[in-house]
Amino acid sequence: MSLRTPTTRALRLLPRHPIRPRCLTSPRLQLRNLSAKSQSLSPAPEPRNLLDSVTLHRLEAERRAYYKRRSYYAAIGVVFGMVAIYATATSVELPPPSNANKLDSGKRADDPMVVLGRERKVVVQKMGEQPEEIPDTVKTGTSTVPEFPRVVEFSDEDVEARADELGPAQSDSGTVEYQLLGLGIRTVSFLGIEVYVVGLYVATDDIARLQEALIRKISSVGSTLVAGEKDALKSKLLDPQEGEKVWGELLKDTHIRSLIRIVPTRNTDFHHLRDGWVRQITARAQNPIHKEEFQDESFGAAMQQFKALFNRGSVPKQKELLLIRDREGKLAVWYDDGKSAQRLGEVKDERLSRAVWLNYLAGKTVASEGARQSVVNGLMEFVERPMGTVSTQVRV
Repeated sequence: MSLRTPTTRALRLLPRHPIRPRCLTSPRLQLRNLSAKSQSLSPAPEPRNLLDSVTLHRLEAERRAYYKRRSYYAAIGVVFGMVAIYATATSVELPPPSNANKLDSGKRADDPMVVLGRERKVVVQKMGEQPEEIPDTVKTGTSTVPEFPRVVEFSDEDVEARADELGPAQSDSGTVEYQLLGLGIRTVSFLGIEVYVVGLYVATDDIARLQEALIRKISSVGSTLVAGEKDALKSKLLDPQEGEKVWGELLKDTHIRSLIRIVPTRNTDFHHLRDGWVRQITARAQNPIHKEEFQDESFGAAMQQFKALFNRGSVPKQKELLLIRDREGKLAVWYDDGKSAQRLGEVKDERLSRAVWLNYLAGKTVASEGARQSVVNGLMEFVERPMGTVSTQVRV
């Protein structure tokens, strides 16, 4: 008989493999299951916004740069468009109106104005040298108006009728001979558009007086200037401040007769020419050198008379406009339309004609720098010769 208890015997009959209780599952597994359930129950996360603050700032900077470039390109296009329109408008030659040249002058058609194209030669003989032949014309540098006459014969009836005597360079018909001092081309805008050719002439009888006045600016006793003295005189004439004084004294005190000849290289009008002179005269009136002299009422009245002379129509290219300054400084204006020479009028105030002449001769900015340089070079040829010998010429 076995001594084991019934309980022992029952345990022996149980399987030998250990049986793990289901309730003893590991906590890690439980947490994993709970996490999976919570993820399945929670809503899906929102997508990340890629346009953060840095990206928005960069896009705004690029947008501003884009519109700034567009504004620059638009401004450049406007400027070039205006330049192209102006160049096209000024380069196209339009026929003048049928009544453009009907001016209010009653002069006859055969009045002597400028005598050109004469078959003659001008010979200058310096002391101790062989005679030097000079051509009758001078090249201007433009194909539209290729040449300017070296010698011009002109007669202003109102001026010459009061002359005391006939000079050696004044013909029997009453015309006075003028010699060319220098010429140049008037240009406008940065494109250098040519407007007209301008030449300054001086009466042959008055050259000796002009020589003496120039020489006395440097030497008080000499009859001619040497190289160093010529350079000093040239520096004075070209200096913006000193030139105003020297040229003003020459025009005011020497009482020489001179003439400005203008020939347009393109179709223009009297208003355009007048406005250019008026702007320059107004600017010169503000100069301290002339401020007191050019500010009174009489000069203002002279300006109004000057403007009225050019209240007219067009001036076709290659037509002549003459500004004449007599011994007293009175200004007379003549115009030749190809059919007749007509006297447009006059201004008696000496300051007005002096201001017009100074527009081409003195100051920091002149109407034609080429003309000023040419005139000064021509005067240097005068002062290197003894006084009174320049006007002694032989014509054959």
